[in-house]
This record gives sequence, C-alpha cells and structure tokens, in this order.
Amino acid sequence: MNYRSASDMARAIRAGLYIVPTDADLVVGIPRSGMLAASLIALHANLKCTGLDAFLSNTPLLTGSTRRARQACITNPRDAAHILLVDDSAVSGASMREALESIRSLGYTGRITTCAVFIGPDCPGIDVYMEVVPLPRLFEWNLMHRDYLANCCVDLDGVMCVDPTAEENDDGPNYLGFLDNAAPLLVPTYRVGRIVTSRLEKYRTQTERWLARHNVEYGALDMLDLPDAQARRKARAHAPFKARIYAQHDDMGLFIESERGQAAEIARLAGKQALCISTQELFSPGLTLPYAKQASRRWTAKSLRFLRRLAAGG
Repeated sequence: MNYRSASDMARAIRAGLYIVPTDADLVVGIPRSGMLAASLIALHANLKCTGLDAFLSNTPLLTGSTRRARQACITNPRDAAHILLVDDSAVSGASMREALESIRSLGYTGRITTCAVFIGPDCPGIDVYMEVVPLPRLFEWNLMHRDYLANCCVDLDGVMCVDPTAEENDDGPNYLGFLDNAAPLLVPTYRVGRIVTSRLEKYRTQTERWLARHNVEYGALDMLDLPDAQARRKARAHAPFKARIYAQHDDMGLFIESERGQAAEIARLAGKQALCISTQELFSPGLTLPYAKQASRRWTAKSLRFLRRLAAGG
C-alpha cells in the first residue's frame, strides 16, 4: 500500500513549483479533493484560485486583503488567458478529461495546462505532475471515504471518536457516559471491514448503539473479552489483541490505528501494514518503532550536516 498524507501533498507541491508554468493566470481546482491541491499551489505561486463550478459560471473571483496576487487585474475567471486545471490525483485521467470538456464546451479559447499532484504510472493527458505513486494507494483526505475500507481493520477510540479523558476512563459511570456521548472524529462513509477495539466486550451494547447513531456500517465488531479495565492494563493486551484479529483475516489489507506505538507493534506482530492516523505514519512489518526512531534520527543528522556544509559554502 502506498500512502500519502496532506503533509506529503504540501511537500510535493513545494518541491514541484518549478514545473508550474510561470505565465499561468489562474488556478482552477476540480472538486472536491482537487481544491486542496489547487489552493496550495495558488498560495505558493501567488495566483488567484477558483473551483471548476465557479469557473464554468464565471463567478467573480474573491481575494484576501493581506497581499496582492499576480494578475490581480483578473476579476472574472474566464478573463484568464492561461489556466492551471488542478486535481489531487489521476490514474486514468477521466476526471481531468471531463473537466476539460466542460470548459471547452463553454467556448473558452484560452490555454489550459492540466496538473495533478500524484499520478499513477502511465497516466495519460496530464501536463504537469509532482509524483508518480503506484497502485494500490490511499490518501489522508479520503481515507475514510473510499470502498477500500471494506478491506481494513479500523480502531474506534482516537479514530472514529475521541479518546476518553482520564476522568471518563473510570470503567464505571463516567465511562458509560463517554460511551453514549463520545464526540465523533473521522466517521466513515463506506462500510468498514472490521472495527477492532480494545474496548471491553461488556460494553458491546453501548458501542453498537453509538455506531448506529452515527450510521457507521461494518462487517464485524471485535472487542476485548476481559472482565475489567484493570485486567486489560495488567495484560497489556491492546496491540497483541488487535494484531491477532488482523492476522487471522487475509482479506484485511490495512489496520488503521490511533496510537503510534500500537500501530508499529500491530504491523510487527501481524506481518502486515498498519497506519497511525494521529501521526500519519505507515508502518510495515519489518519497520519496528525503535528502528523508525533510529532512522528518523539518522535522517535528521544527515540533513543538518548537509545544511551546515551548504551554509559554509562547501
């Protein structure tokens, strides 16, 4: 699985700004994910930005008051002589072709440069792109809104809803109140293969009630069968329990976890990839958390040495 976060997108755009045509007048984003990429490109390039629908309707452009954009004289989208048409990603190029047809059908005769931040191998019809990302792939901004979730194990607390506070996590009345009223975070809009949580089995009814209230569809709900929170803490069963469920099901290709240490341990024990949603790190089976920290330190030290040599003119 190839995974890219919003930070990865921002870094790719910054690194690839040199290939964005300098004579572009306007950035046009393809809804919805393309608007994220279009906004970042427009901000870095200091260009005005609009969505495809607004371009088609020629809705007047809006700008902030803190800085003056390049081509500030353009007030209506179709006044632009050269637009950069942007999507977040492309595989077949179908969405880009559809957007192009919509624009050309209006009789727009200006120049159009197509742009996608991430493309698949051999993707046709994209003039400018920042990175080739092979399939299968997932992106942070649509992770919980794709049918691939049917092949995922997903943690509950810290992913779909907030974690309980120390006061709420009393395995008593405060915790019961939390289970009923936990604030939602990333609520999936597609069916989840398996929800795998360290919540205790005795709280299944409350958990199912919360999931139903928030219209979460899922194939299975796996919960930890221990008598109380004290027994759970003593057993330190969080990651081993989740990894065991994950490893038992060959059709599950990714575990989405809230806590970094658990994600690394799940990947190691299950022999499959695990994503930490809070840090946007994808752990592979051979990459343990200590190794990841060591690699991160080595990379940081190497980067600092390079910057010092650069500053010294070496």
